[in-house]
Amino acid sequence: MPSKMPTAAKLVASIFFAALGWFVADLTKPYLPEGRSFEWLSPGLAAVGLLVGWRFTGKRIGSGMGGAVGIGLSTGFLLWFLGLFSFSGYEMLRLSLRKSYDGPVEAIRAVVEIGLEFGLMLSQPDVIGTLVVGSLLGGWLTQRTARKWS
Repeated sequence: MPSKMPTAAKLVASIFFAALGWFVADLTKPYLPEGRSFEWLSPGLAAVGLLVGWRFTGKRIGSGMGGAVGIGLSTGFLLWFLGLFSFSGYEMLRLSLRKSYDGPVEAIRAVVEIGLEFGLMLSQPDVIGTLVVGSLLGGWLTQRTARKWS
């Protein structure tokens, strides 16, 4: 049963994936539409990385290096997916405040459409490569930490 107590592995995973989230957000900014400010994107994705690292990676790590690779890649995907979902939700709220939607169903549908649109826009080789390599490194580092201090 995973520990609910703070561990060194949870701390390392949360800090590492927060930093990875910040870095990936900075990489994505040139691919986003011009004329809008995205200064909240880096801290927002770092917060998602912090939560995912603590709640997902830190709890599951400790099953060896093979497991660490899978957990690291899963964490990277979760970071990308939750970041994209959060961004899409924020965009939908921003547009709904401008009365762009006729009802709540249309607004919810817009979250999916915005997510797909921005997901395709951000599926650039440098962003995906950084996320994959960073996730593998994060899984390895968290596993090493768990082995040494847990």
